[in-house]
Amino acid sequence: MSSLARPSTTTIIAATVGTLVTGFVAYAIYFDHKRQTDPEFRKALKRESRREARIARTQAEAHGAQQKEAIKAAVEGAKEEGFPTDVEDKEAFFMTEVARGETLCQDGADQVEAALCFYKALKVYPQPSDLISIYDKTVPKPVLDILAEMIATDPSISVGRFGGSEGGSQHGIDD
Repeated sequence: MSSLARPSTTTIIAATVGTLVTGFVAYAIYFDHKRQTDPEFRKALKRESRREARIARTQAEAHGAQQKEAIKAAVEGAKEEGFPTDVEDKEAFFMTEVARGETLCQDGADQVEAALCFYKALKVYPQPSDLISIYDKTVPKPVLDILAEMIATDPSISVGRFGGSEGGSQHGIDD
């Protein structure tokens, strides 16, 4: 009688894994060889890369346009809500908005909403340029960039040397 030994389960698994790894390595070598030697394949890869870059750029531009519209709408909404006129109300409003903005920045929530809080606080602050200097040191850059766009859409904020109505003649631009 012949005694043929059955291979163990671990031997079968090891052989299967070895075959799969060998196939993957062979495919990687084939792909690398094709990439290096076939000009049409390289052109196709470059075309695909450019197409993906174009799509990413288009999406980024669309997102930027949407964000600008959201910023403009937020500023208009804040103007429609109005701002307090009484000194005590302004002070309370300022403290509330700054606290909300800081909380939203820490939570990583909506950056436009956080910037809007800082914008509202800026609207009631007596020296906007001083507050912008403080914001520059404490507010995260993405939120600060959105805040700068909000300030740019609102010509009623006079921020002195940072922009607004006073900046033109200081830079040699006549009105």
